[in-house]
Amino acid sequence: MHRENYINVLRDEIVETVANHLTPPAVKYGFSEVPLEADIKWRPMVLIIGNYSSGKSSLINEFLGAEIQDTGQAPTDDSFTVITYDEAVSDDPKIRVTEERDGKVLLNDPEYPFSTLKKQGQRFAAHFRLKKSNSPFLKDLALIDTPGMLDSITERDRGYDYQEVIGDLARKAGLVLVLFDAHKAGTVREAYKSIRDTLSSATFEDRIIFVLNRIDECSSFSDLLRVYGTLCWNLSQITGRKDIPKIRLTYSPNAAPKVGGAAAYRKAEYLPLLENQREDLKRSILDTPRRQLDHLASFVEIQGERLIHYLEALSTYREKRRQFRLRKILTGSLAGIFFGGVTALFVMMVGLLNPILMGTAAGAGALAFMLFWMGYVQKRREEAFHRHIVENVDALTDVEDQTRKDSWEAVREIVRKHLVKEKGGYSLFDLKRDLSSLRKRTARASQEIREAMSEVAALSDDEDAEFEIPILSINEVARPVGLVDDYFQDYRYNL
Repeated sequence: MHRENYINVLRDEIVETVANHLTPPAVKYGFSEVPLEADIKWRPMVLIIGNYSSGKSSLINEFLGAEIQDTGQAPTDDSFTVITYDEAVSDDPKIRVTEERDGKVLLNDPEYPFSTLKKQGQRFAAHFRLKKSNSPFLKDLALIDTPGMLDSITERDRGYDYQEVIGDLARKAGLVLVLFDAHKAGTVREAYKSIRDTLSSATFEDRIIFVLNRIDECSSFSDLLRVYGTLCWNLSQITGRKDIPKIRLTYSPNAAPKVGGAAAYRKAEYLPLLENQREDLKRSILDTPRRQLDHLASFVEIQGERLIHYLEALSTYREKRRQFRLRKILTGSLAGIFFGGVTALFVMMVGLLNPILMGTAAGAGALAFMLFWMGYVQKRREEAFHRHIVENVDALTDVEDQTRKDSWEAVREIVRKHLVKEKGGYSLFDLKRDLSSLRKRTARASQEIREAMSEVAALSDDEDAEFEIPILSINEVARPVGLVDDYFQDYRYNL
């Protein structure tokens, strides 16, 4: 089995692990409304976002080798477009759009991992679509083109929560490209929120690539440096990082102006020096299926940690509630005995000294008090206890290190919402049994995945794989991008 085929088998193995070990308790206890593997079972995806007119569609057409997306200086498309490979016409030498389907198909077909977006409503469904193409570039991945980000537009204008959609797609994607163009190296309001808040919470830094596009439209190399420096400054302010993230430089020759401009742009003295940047970006995108294996392995570990933390919090809640209930029942029982004694004393004081009558009165008094206690006092006390826990949900866990803090931050609101909705309506015995099983299975699965990935990481592209557990780790390999990249690296840190 060659490496590329092997990678596909590995991906299936990881998805099966999630489906068999993580999804059942996640759905059972309200950690997730949909199977966890729904986000990872489809092909690797590359999400492309950016300001309007940043050249997203032109760059996609450049990669695919045909005019698949409409292009223009003004915003030309306000839809989220999933572009995937059509194997049925793979032998056709002409690259083209072979099929188009509307958003309802994507949202309701279990083949695609987009069912979580149905909550965005009909307005979003009308701005969501699928395109199939026979471009070889799409053979092992899918691209997602997005509406250009603007300053003035609001959620009310769009009719759906744009940031929530971006976050959902970023969680599913193996790579996120954030595009800027040479004319607008600044960031509009939607871009600022996407980079600062949405992407930082939905995905990891190593999955985000910043791209300065349309560099062929800079009038000179010094103009390019000015634009580059402006973007570096803006990103450093947005991300809040001390180090400036790496920025790829690219352009689309086929999108250059036709009237005397295309040739002039290609003859610009600095463009030949940056061809390695364009090729590096393309390789990074094509390498998404391999790198996604590491992401999937991390997905198993991270989702396992979060699910375990979630179930631990629910278990702690049930333990606290049980202890609280037992204490209050004991208090009510003692109070009932006392009330029964008082009732017997009252009967004796009125002159009814019959032991049987006194015992009956004491029992009736104790029973009446216990019914009142259990039916009113105990119920109100437990409701107050529940509200207190919901308001102080952090008391359900210990966060002694950063890993625990991160996982708790991810599940904290899920725990709160579940307690508000379900009020702990589950068996503590079943919960502890499932939690113990989950710990063992997750630890074993994580170890097997990492061991197998380590064993096959050295496989060459043509080497056959004969390991029992097909898992592979492909870390992004740094590629030399030439002297100009070193120049830009020095320039960025001397700003």
